[in-house]
Amino acid sequence: MSEQTSGLAGVPLSLTPLARKDFASEAEVRWCPGCGDYAILSIVQQAMAELGIARENTVIVSGIGCSSRFPYYMDTYGIHSLHGRAPTLATGIALARPDLSVWVVTGDGDGLSIGGNHLIHALRRNVNLTILLFNNRIYSLTKGQPSPTSEQGKVTKTSPAGSLDAPFDPMQLALGAGATFAARALDSDRVLLAEVLEAAARHRGAAFVEIYQNCPIFNDGAFDALKGKSPALLRLRHGEPVLFADGVRGVRRDPASGRLCPAQLTDPSEAIVHDAHDPDPSQAFALARLTDTAGLSLAPVGIFRSVEAPVFDDEARAQVRMPTASERLARLQERVTGTDTWTV
Repeated sequence: MSEQTSGLAGVPLSLTPLARKDFASEAEVRWCPGCGDYAILSIVQQAMAELGIARENTVIVSGIGCSSRFPYYMDTYGIHSLHGRAPTLATGIALARPDLSVWVVTGDGDGLSIGGNHLIHALRRNVNLTILLFNNRIYSLTKGQPSPTSEQGKVTKTSPAGSLDAPFDPMQLALGAGATFAARALDSDRVLLAEVLEAAARHRGAAFVEIYQNCPIFNDGAFDALKGKSPALLRLRHGEPVLFADGVRGVRRDPASGRLCPAQLTDPSEAIVHDAHDPDPSQAFALARLTDTAGLSLAPVGIFRSVEAPVFDDEARAQVRMPTASERLARLQERVTGTDTWTV
């Protein structure tokens, strides 16, 4: 049972309190032992319970890959769709059903390779979706080929001499596409991931969350350098100085070039202050550019950007509602005949 509420922008919430187990389906969870997907699944289930989202008003759409088994393990509605096409199905659902909380679960292969264009356009249109991209920097389901996020020189069965491709940084891609909400977290950081997921679910518009996720079989330890209080982690919190975990180093703007650069600080006030709500995405993009996509010697995590903007599905529904049928026909006729004529 659910009731209409404005708690999640019109999506009905449950009338009764929910627990994590309420979102766990009866399906046997079948990922490899030690896979980071287990932790993400648990955190998503807990986050949905705490948000109070009604299960019957929740839809999870996935593509193809290890991450795309997600809908089977959630006691909500779900669609296991085609390779890379999850954002398109999710867009249609969001357009037709404003009363639903629509989630997309994808991976670095599914979402950035065959599905790259679909992801870009869902973000630039600002469709009301919560998009989770699991990034393990490898194709796992197909047994360990380089993915769009694999580092250059990655040696696999299909790249025995090392991959030549320069890797995508999903965060730069999302911000470049105009994402109104963009965040990054690790599968091993339960507190930050839960915080990010809650903010993403409450965001009205396209919310993009990149999750660094370990694959113990084909790319084990890919993110070990970022675990715990790693000196490589750069935590972003709105309204606070951008500092590393040690509190001694931070990010400041170089007075000569104007670029952001990591530096040893004599005082925390030297660091730039993070403004996730700035309509201008240039500083968020500059922070994303600091990511070391090769050795992960530096990785900003947290919410890069969270701003309000017109939502595609809201605008589309309003466009259909505004004129009457006769007015729509008159507009169409006007466009067909127009005022310009040509004599041939």
